[in-house]
Amino acid sequence: MGPGDVRLTVVGRTNFDAAPFRVTVDVHRRVLAAKSRFFSDKLRLSGTLSVEILECNDVAIYVEAVVLMYSAELQLKSKLLGMEVSKILALLKICSAIMFEEGIRACLEYLEAVPWSEGEEESVVSHLNQLQIDCSRLDTVLHRVIANPSTSSRAENVFLKLSLGVLQAKDDKARREMKGLISRLLKEDCNGNGLHIGLDISRDILYQLCHRCLGSLVLCLSGTTGFDSKQDRGAIMAEISREADNMQWILGILIDRKVGEEFVDLWADQKELAVLHSKIPTMYGHEISKITAQLCISIGRGQILVPKEIRFSLLSTWLEPLYDDFGWMRMGGKSIDRKLIEEGLSQTILTLPLPQQQSVLLKWFDRFVNMGDDCPNIQRAFEIWWRRAFVKQYAIESKLQLAVCDIPD
Repeated sequence: MGPGDVRLTVVGRTNFDAAPFRVTVDVHRRVLAAKSRFFSDKLRLSGTLSVEILECNDVAIYVEAVVLMYSAELQLKSKLLGMEVSKILALLKICSAIMFEEGIRACLEYLEAVPWSEGEEESVVSHLNQLQIDCSRLDTVLHRVIANPSTSSRAENVFLKLSLGVLQAKDDKARREMKGLISRLLKEDCNGNGLHIGLDISRDILYQLCHRCLGSLVLCLSGTTGFDSKQDRGAIMAEISREADNMQWILGILIDRKVGEEFVDLWADQKELAVLHSKIPTMYGHEISKITAQLCISIGRGQILVPKEIRFSLLSTWLEPLYDDFGWMRMGGKSIDRKLIEEGLSQTILTLPLPQQQSVLLKWFDRFVNMGDDCPNIQRAFEIWWRRAFVKQYAIESKLQLAVCDIPD
């Protein structure tokens, strides 16, 4: 190609501690003018044999972009192979600034094809949004992370499909792992104030899943009579445990998304289910009582707010089954926090009117003195009720005070 006929000098940003870094190279007017509209205009207007670029953020990358102009378009992608995504983004920024079309196209094709880490993903989107490039040219790259609203499924439809798949899963280990995964992803969909900012999952969809689980649980318990064999009995009991675990998972999502109030009323109304629950072995039934414990913990923490009638109805329906199952729940190991359940139960009872507190706690007293550790220890709630009822005497007086003043004639 012969010796260069234009001297290109690239100078870095001014550094107060030292002179700015600069690089000077001899280049060819024909190449720069043919490949870059920026250099074509600059060389035509100046008519000089030298070009100086000042205040460059990355001198080495700028020079490398110029060197790429000497490659045929088909060779450009091979020149980029193996480069870090961050370097490609820096090259793309220079190519865009000097209007080197073949370089822009090669960098975009590279970004579209190469895998990104999560950190690189954010950097790619940020850099592309800053470039003065037609959006239609960026779509090929950004389709990886930005869905087209006109063709993408609604988030709640995807969530419903995934959830039904989890609830019906045959492999227990895979089901547990996928429940954990979906729960973590849903919790990420939340800002610092607890408001959900991404997934548009309606209350109706969540309660549709809830009613499905509840129906399956009732059906399982209804089928516990008239076993043909021990094998049939074992299969049904395993199904009961699985459906109860499914219900706990859905309830956890309802609580996290602050829409659990309706479930408390629904669960308190399951008197038929509570009767059926009393007819199955405790080793299986205690999974159902975990649902009641989960509700009491949330009510006790103020995460679910329901009227006192519903709170009392919940305890009236499910407290005795919880007492019956607590021994098995206590042996549940790490999956059960006994102190957490006892605290939640205590706080829930203490939100009731005093006569209802007395009714619940006197029945608990009779159970506890006979069952010991196999009954929840809610002595603290008993003490608080006793002081409220017999020691502290609160009175609320309404007094009407009249102010009399003279009115001048």
